[in-house]
Amino acid sequence: MNPNTFPTKGNLILAKNSLALATQGYGLMDKKRNILLRELMGLIDQAKAIQSEIDSTFTAAYKALQKANIEMGIHYVEEIADSLPVTDDIRIKARSIMGTEIPLVEYTPSKDEKPPYSFYSTSDSLDEARIAFERVKELTADLATVETSAYRLAESIKKTQKRANALKNITIPSYQALVKDITNALEEKDREEFTRLKVIKRSTTK
Repeated sequence: MNPNTFPTKGNLILAKNSLALATQGYGLMDKKRNILLRELMGLIDQAKAIQSEIDSTFTAAYKALQKANIEMGIHYVEEIADSLPVTDDIRIKARSIMGTEIPLVEYTPSKDEKPPYSFYSTSDSLDEARIAFERVKELTADLATVETSAYRLAESIKKTQKRANALKNITIPSYQALVKDITNALEEKDREEFTRLKVIKRSTTK
């Protein structure tokens, strides 16, 4: 028993309450860990799917761009690319999963469906490349959200697991031992008191 803890009923109640809180805390930590793990597994599946689509879309985009370079000339395609306006269509927000802040990278494509170049002097392949690269931009924003979220969830899972292990392997056993020690000490004290009373009773009845 902890030498600094006197075996009193009050301390026994405090130890039992602390044990109950530690046990409840472990249950909450374990539940949080399981929820975060499910979220992480879902994000991993999403990342695989998005990455696969990015790869195929990139391939299609570069094929279309290569065709446009051949049909229109590399220098002319570069001039068109340089003339495109700088866009501000990426926003970063955040949401919380079990206390873990998750970033949300939002891409809002332009509502103007007309390309910023003339149809007369360009080919269909340039349109195909532009559309494909726009899709890649959108997918990349989604992938950034998923991968960053997965990383933060993994870090949160590590911390949660560490706290849960500390409660399970250190705090809870410590309070269990304290409750047991105080209980044994009080029972021993009661037995001694009972024996003392019996001795007194015998001595007074003689």
